[in-house]
Amino acid sequence: MNALKVKDLRCEYKTNPLGIDVRKPRISWRIESDRRGTMQRAYRLQVSIVENDFENLVWDTGYIESDQSIHIEYDGPELTSRTRYYYRVKIWDNFGRESDWSETAWWETALLDTSEWKAQWITPDPNEIDPLSEPVFLLRKSFELKTGISAARVYVTGVGLYELYLNGERVGEDLLTPGWTSYKKRLQYQTYDVTYQLQEGSNAIGIMLADGWYKGTLGWEGKRHIYGDRRAALVQLHVQYEDGTEELIVTDTTWKASIGPILYSEIYHGEVYDARLEKQGWSSAHFNDADWKGVVVCDLPLIHLVAQENWPTLVTETLRPISSFVTPSGETVLDMGQNMVGRIRMTVHAPAGTRITLQHAEVLDKEGNFYTGNLRKAKQTVTYIAKGEGTEVYAPHFTFQGFRYVKVEGYPNQENGLPLNCFIGEVIHSDMEPTGYFECSNPLVNQLQQNIRWGQRGNFVDVPTDCPQRDERLGWTGDAQVFIRTALFNYQGAPFFTKWLRDLRADQLSDGGVPFVIPDVLTNSIGEASSAAWGDAAVICPWTVYLVYGDKRLLSEQYDSMKAWVEYIRNQGNNEYLWNTGFHFGDWLALDAKENSYIGATPKDLIATAFYAYSTRLVRDAAVVLEKAEDVRIYSELLHRIIAQFREEFVTPSGRLASPTQTAHVLALMFDLVEGETKKRIAHELNEMIIENDYHLTTGFVGTPYLCFVLSNNGYHETAMKLLLQDTYPSWLYSVKKGATTIWEHWDSIKPDGSFWSDDMNSFNHYAYGSIGDWMYRVVAGLDMDETEPAFKRIRIQPRISGPELTYAKASYHSMYGLIESLWHLSDDEVEVKVQIPANTTAEVLLPDAKLKEVKESRSSIESVTGIYSAIETTKGVQLTVGSGVYHFVYPNKHGLRVTFSADTRLIDLLAYEEAVQLLETYAPGITAQPTFGQTKTYTLRQLASMPKVPLSIHQLDEIVEKLNALDLRQAAIKN
Repeated sequence: MNALKVKDLRCEYKTNPLGIDVRKPRISWRIESDRRGTMQRAYRLQVSIVENDFENLVWDTGYIESDQSIHIEYDGPELTSRTRYYYRVKIWDNFGRESDWSETAWWETALLDTSEWKAQWITPDPNEIDPLSEPVFLLRKSFELKTGISAARVYVTGVGLYELYLNGERVGEDLLTPGWTSYKKRLQYQTYDVTYQLQEGSNAIGIMLADGWYKGTLGWEGKRHIYGDRRAALVQLHVQYEDGTEELIVTDTTWKASIGPILYSEIYHGEVYDARLEKQGWSSAHFNDADWKGVVVCDLPLIHLVAQENWPTLVTETLRPISSFVTPSGETVLDMGQNMVGRIRMTVHAPAGTRITLQHAEVLDKEGNFYTGNLRKAKQTVTYIAKGEGTEVYAPHFTFQGFRYVKVEGYPNQENGLPLNCFIGEVIHSDMEPTGYFECSNPLVNQLQQNIRWGQRGNFVDVPTDCPQRDERLGWTGDAQVFIRTALFNYQGAPFFTKWLRDLRADQLSDGGVPFVIPDVLTNSIGEASSAAWGDAAVICPWTVYLVYGDKRLLSEQYDSMKAWVEYIRNQGNNEYLWNTGFHFGDWLALDAKENSYIGATPKDLIATAFYAYSTRLVRDAAVVLEKAEDVRIYSELLHRIIAQFREEFVTPSGRLASPTQTAHVLALMFDLVEGETKKRIAHELNEMIIENDYHLTTGFVGTPYLCFVLSNNGYHETAMKLLLQDTYPSWLYSVKKGATTIWEHWDSIKPDGSFWSDDMNSFNHYAYGSIGDWMYRVVAGLDMDETEPAFKRIRIQPRISGPELTYAKASYHSMYGLIESLWHLSDDEVEVKVQIPANTTAEVLLPDAKLKEVKESRSSIESVTGIYSAIETTKGVQLTVGSGVYHFVYPNKHGLRVTFSADTRLIDLLAYEEAVQLLETYAPGITAQPTFGQTKTYTLRQLASMPKVPLSIHQLDEIVEKLNALDLRQAAIKN
């Protein structure tokens, strides 16, 4: 049996994608090997249009010497529409082995040219059905088919949202189709294989049409009809017969229209469904539609139609309520146990006309009552009117809610308690493949990681929204860019962001400005358009997708948009190297804001200029990747001048940052705007600010994503860890201890006394502060990449052992090449590091504080281990270069200083370096602390010195700190 295998073939990131319109699709695969250090040396890729027949090929690469196993671009004859292409791959490795052919995979093209659309846009005749009426439209058509059906595909879209039915059955499982794009420039259509839903003889096809994002209410101002004021459908069904003939069923004036049981359906407000009005069998062949109305053709374009790009929106998980209860106000409420996004599927037996109302909310107020104040104008209410015919099951069709709690009114006999088994929470979001996992020894941090993931799921409903519950749910650019790196660890987000970035490019303003939200529904109504750190999504997001997936094509697609944003900034004001004009959100929701202000204290021009430099740097880097030599020169020079202007404007001659805020210091460090002694001073001052604030942050949306990174990268990792583990307000764990199951919009969305932040803007599912997840993956667990070789082709494993605050951390990530894992575990005696590196990659592994002679791998000395190419001892530890495989390293624990106290509070044991022990015995023989049973706390030496029973002078303290720093022992942990 061949131990070298090609697995998990993907086309444009997807497994067997049905209905794509990419003319040169890209193929990727992963390699499975039983030998360490496996690298691909060559590949062969074959494409056929006949399944399991690779004799008559469409394309054969032949033997290609290359280690490339991702994004191999199809380079055969021009693809044909509506055709399935089968492909397979084999490889050769560096050990001279040849794999078997992979299992066959496929992709299928959709309509590659606009001229192939024969369907017409149709809508109910406005003389018979009011086009502005609220009920959802039903459109249908009966048709006859011959015997011998061999295949059938339907290509369908609508404005706003649609559901398609065939012969009485739903087509596909996708929800909220066709998704939300910049409708006037781009509109997705979906492809479905309906071969087995058709039959010889009589058939019928039907489609429901709701307002959705296209013409429904969007934004807090309650605007409607932003894209258009008519719902319409476009359906094209191709039926192929065994004799080679084909039949075409399309939307045209032969269709008929009616309204049905959905009397109202809105994204924000919910749905009203009257089951008594159901038209049984309305999408079946023998339904009598004699009283249905006519349809008319709409004048809508076909030119901007694109095949589905994003992952489909689906029900990805179901939850059962954990309880029901009656609030102090007498409301009957279900608790789903999790702040989720989706809908409730309800089962009921009830007399005809029974009206059941479900209202959705995220939290209860401090008295335990149902709270909807933060929803603003969004009703989030679903009403079902029973038809009274046995068991009825219902879930809303064209809306979604953000909620943990559901207030139920009108359910039969609910005064005796709600039957929990009659309610199911259906979690809805873009069906991204989970790729990342993080856990550690602190259960609160593990809950934080779960909150981050749930926040992403709830807000990645076709677009990256800010919140999923109130009258907003918009694709805020600032939120997306600060979170994207975390998002791409958690889930496979390439198709998601590819689609969204194409909408950003489509909606970008003629002067290069970038709207606050994408798709853009605000620019025309609020008068402002572009803000630093928000518009920078145009640059940061495509660059991040390139880094994580090696997607050079998307980077190339977006490059002009990236340049246009930087040139937009350059043209602001009268100093092309400083951005000090226009509207900016600043450090949004920072805690150092003035009273009654959302904008933090960091000067907006400092933030704007810092991001100007950052985006210019990334455009320069993109130009390097895309081999645009002249642009490399231009943007390198521009970057140099922006940095010089930043220093002149915001850094004093003595090296102090002009703005005394945490965020100002974070940005200067993160974006490499300072260097040398100035950089050291600014990092030191940032650290001191945090210590003086009792290890609490004051940063908002702009500073928070980078805060822990700059601390860890500038010698203050322990401070970063204290920020992560801080559990009093403001901190990440404060909300966790308050029972949060998603990320909050505000650090104190629920205040310590149980009261709420203002109703005006208080989402309990707002992923921006979840950007800490990126640091948890890359720094705490140490799973990172060498960015000069994107997509984790060259991996960096550099865990930051943080004992005793954490005794282990683990991260795993399913990269384009395969599974990467980094795990460290700290015991009293040893450090254990486990690493998994996928085939066709290499890794640099740092074992912190290790000595080369003391490191064992699977009980063997390093020198004798297969797969380790080099091993050197540095001041930071042992640096290894390794090939693919699983490695298990163990070495003695010399990390940190642990001080243990007995019940009488006397020092009884010291576990650390001998020099550190001697120092403490010399300078602090009387260290004591009041014991608290069952708790472990960590103190810095400065905090120890402040304790009443620790007789240390400032001079003695400084001497201890200096000597311990030399030993890289910067803190003492006290178990009391």
